[in-house]
Amino acid sequence: MTEEKKGMLNAILAYTIWGFFPVYWKVLEHVNSMEILLNRIIWSFVFTTLFILIIGQKNKLAADLKYLWHNKKIFFSLMLASFVISCNWFLYIWAVTNDHVVETSLGYYINPLITVLFGVFLFKEQLSKAQILSVILAFCGVALMAVRYGKIPWVALCIALSFAIYGALKKKIQLDATRGLAIETLFILPVAIVYYIFLMSTTDISFLHIDWKTDLFLILGGLVTAYPLILFAKGAKALPQSILGFIQYVSPTILLILGAAVYGEPFTSVELISFGFIWMAIIIFSLSAILENRKKRTLT
Repeated sequence: MTEEKKGMLNAILAYTIWGFFPVYWKVLEHVNSMEILLNRIIWSFVFTTLFILIIGQKNKLAADLKYLWHNKKIFFSLMLASFVISCNWFLYIWAVTNDHVVETSLGYYINPLITVLFGVFLFKEQLSKAQILSVILAFCGVALMAVRYGKIPWVALCIALSFAIYGALKKKIQLDATRGLAIETLFILPVAIVYYIFLMSTTDISFLHIDWKTDLFLILGGLVTAYPLILFAKGAKALPQSILGFIQYVSPTILLILGAAVYGEPFTSVELISFGFIWMAIIIFSLSAILENRKKRTLT
């Protein structure tokens, strides 16, 4: 099997796991969303650090930390990124456990298009006519959804926006995915522990107080977080961006099917038209990216 095929399998598996995340978090819907998040941060750090030690990358992790300490701009960018991704995780967990799976899928559909706008405004990138059309179509889809709900779909927009900010902050930070996750969770770990202690003293927590299944799912949430990230990192290294761009829509598509077909969330003709605008935007955007890559390859 070629490296590209292995990369494709790893990427598809990563996005498939992310797509089925609601099934996992729904098991914990009796647990407070903030407590789930705190456990996810703590156990992600534990599992990723253990994995790094097992594969013998302790010295590389130390070197990464030393590099960050001597590059304060990157250090604080990664620290801010860790807080932003924690907010994204909380929004996702809250949305899933409060019956907003369809809106969550909308967030991850429009995320790449928000990333494009960030490229224009933050990194002075130029948009092609096809990309401008994609953004306009996506805006129409979101606007129609806002009219349908009688309010702006804040959950979807905040999920998309937080992940786009996270990507922008990490754009120029070159770190291995596993070690990067360990460092990111290390930044937020003290806050998570202190807040967890606060929760213990002020409310009834679920960990070690309900049953062993709840405890097990809270602990394994860290492993479930880390594993697809490692798969994604392997896939991203082996695949062109154009192919990876198509594969990333596996996740929100699964989310949409789960929300509408399995969990019985509303998906009327209005939602269908709204998502239709988003899907058209994605197709135009992806095809333009493929054609652009082909032109570059021809020129080189």
